[in-house]
Amino acid sequence: MNSAHDFDDTQRLLRDSLQRWLDERFAFEQRLKLLAQPQGLQALWRGLADDLGLLGSAFAEHAGGAGGGAAGHLLVMQALGSALAGEPYLGGAVISGGLLARCGADAELAALIEGRLRPAWAGLEPGARHDSETPRTTLRPAGAGWRLDGRKSLVLGAPGATHFVVGAALGGDAGRGRDDRDAGTVGGAGGDADFGLAWVPADAAGLTRRDYRTVDGSWASELAFDGVELPADSLLGGPGAPARAIVQRTLDEATLALCAEAVGVMGRLLDATIDYARQRKQFGQPIGAFQVLQHRIADMHVARLQAEALTWDSLAQIDAAPAQRERAVSAAKVIAVRACRIVGQGAVQIHGGMGMTEELAVGHYFRRATMIEAQLGSVDWHLRRVERRSAASGGA
Repeated sequence: MNSAHDFDDTQRLLRDSLQRWLDERFAFEQRLKLLAQPQGLQALWRGLADDLGLLGSAFAEHAGGAGGGAAGHLLVMQALGSALAGEPYLGGAVISGGLLARCGADAELAALIEGRLRPAWAGLEPGARHDSETPRTTLRPAGAGWRLDGRKSLVLGAPGATHFVVGAALGGDAGRGRDDRDAGTVGGAGGDADFGLAWVPADAAGLTRRDYRTVDGSWASELAFDGVELPADSLLGGPGAPARAIVQRTLDEATLALCAEAVGVMGRLLDATIDYARQRKQFGQPIGAFQVLQHRIADMHVARLQAEALTWDSLAQIDAAPAQRERAVSAAKVIAVRACRIVGQGAVQIHGGMGMTEELAVGHYFRRATMIEAQLGSVDWHLRRVERRSAASGGA
């Protein structure tokens, strides 16, 4: 599938090498086998680290990375999307890695890049509709360290994770009752003194995990923290770190990476649909010869190209002022989701009933496209954020 984005030679080399590796090691049949077990994607994580050295593609060179910045994440995620392999890279490298980097956790980040650690982001809570809802999970001082209590839901990539990065209210009641749907910021409008990020080993006493399959066939977990005791240095960045701003900046970068994954998913859906339309015959000719289907496939192609173009164009705003960045990222997410609907529904409808069977890859790509819609903020959530940021800037 042709790309709307012009990659330079280094980016094309990285993309092509990753795509070849995924075709050889993580084809559709292999993916189904790996995902039969909760920790099956551990093989993908190790391969990205050992075979390709891609876990550090976006991080600074002084931390052991390749210095590719956010563009490195988008490039990797677009290729992973075409292989239905976005997890655990999104939660482990993009979100958790981004938080570690911005909190100055150099040793942990270096271990992640080398593949020795696989963290997962635990941000969503039961009943919340976005990771930036005010956390009810609490991190209280206890002796020389901390005590963590609370619940986290839909923690993607949790099975097999070595650590969790957990967003928590500091001091118990701080931040309760506020809602970022009104304030438009992580955890509401409060200051950083009442919010922090905890670095929690997956085997910590008092931590329990319930694994389950998601709609797209991958694995997630519910986490319960019941009096988990943590050492003093478990608060990432230390007391007073601008944790809210760090989380929001990181989740915006992750949202663009998710949009790039969606572009990869749509590319495979479109390729499969074109191939099927050429082979499937009715009335003695391929169904791709029917004008109505040609128009439908053309609409799918245009929708994908628009999503790709806006995703990469929005990348230029990732380091802009928060209001400008948030408006660009949310606009990209809205367009990507709408494109997923056009491409996904078109692919399934053109394939007919077989488009939703377990044996055909199209149904699996469609379910992943559907899950992307709700991940890291729904269309309504992002539309409200665009409206707030546009109003704040006078519509400029």
